[in-house]
Amino acid sequence: MYTLYYSPGAASLVVHWLLIEIGAKHELRKLDLAAGEHRRPEYLALNPNGVVPTLLVHGEPLAEAAALVLHLADVHPSFGLAPEPGSIERGRYYQWVLHLANTLQPAFRTWFYPGEAAGEAPAEAAQTLARQRIEAAWERIEAHLAKRGPYLLGASVSAADFYLAMLMRWSRNMPRPATDWPQLAALAQRMKARPSFRTLYEREGLTEWA
Repeated sequence: MYTLYYSPGAASLVVHWLLIEIGAKHELRKLDLAAGEHRRPEYLALNPNGVVPTLLVHGEPLAEAAALVLHLADVHPSFGLAPEPGSIERGRYYQWVLHLANTLQPAFRTWFYPGEAAGEAPAEAAQTLARQRIEAAWERIEAHLAKRGPYLLGASVSAADFYLAMLMRWSRNMPRPATDWPQLAALAQRMKARPSFRTLYEREGLTEWA
């Protein structure tokens, strides 16, 4: 039994999506980030960083979106969302998930909150640099998909593609959203066609990028 602390459209989205995809029994606990519910002592006791997601697994808290993506794919192997442990494809899977978590996701943080990274005076410069990093990541992934796609690991979808689709969604209002790149746009369409995506949007009350 899982309990997911989430906020609609935030980094918790990929975890919620995977829970639906694998049909795992779970409860949802929505946090109002604007009201500061993620900073309340009772939540900080579960996640000292005060961010979403937090996933309770049999009552024990786990955090970090990338870690939860890897964990859910591992503990539900019958859904084939991660390659065989010890294989070279498993190594490539780890590589992509960590690239998304360590390179692309932090750049989005700077894009959305430029003053947080550099102070208010150079915020515009920080946002410009974040955009450059995000678009460079799209270029790299686009080239990879053109050569080895249609998914990050080739012919079959993996948990990494769910993570990628979430980050692509975050770019929807940027000057150059991820869907400006044709291979990425095609991947987005395939991911959005999954029944789990429609259920996710209904449950989180989302309408944009549908």
